[in-house]
Amino acid sequence: MRKVVLLIVLSMTLIQGCASYQPIVDTSGRSGTYNEDRAREITNDLQHCKMLAKENVTALSNISYWIFSPSMDTKYEAYYRKCLMGRGHGVIN
Repeated sequence: MRKVVLLIVLSMTLIQGCASYQPIVDTSGRSGTYNEDRAREITNDLQHCKMLAKENVTALSNISYWIFSPSMDTKYEAYYRKCLMGRGHGVIN
């Protein structure tokens, strides 16, 4: 019984953590191999990447990813960050 309660509390904590993750994005200058500033698209990119990460992560996959992640990131955070970096934004955290 204790294990079930612990698992539920851990799951709720991780799910809540997903909702509050706010990446820190360097909006100054150019990023990666792009020839122009990509910061003007940051609002749309944040919304799209957040939606994509939410749609492709389940609570169980998020927990299992977090347990084995050397940086203690959740799968949601990793997907969100990778999406933003793929769109040419410099993500600090």
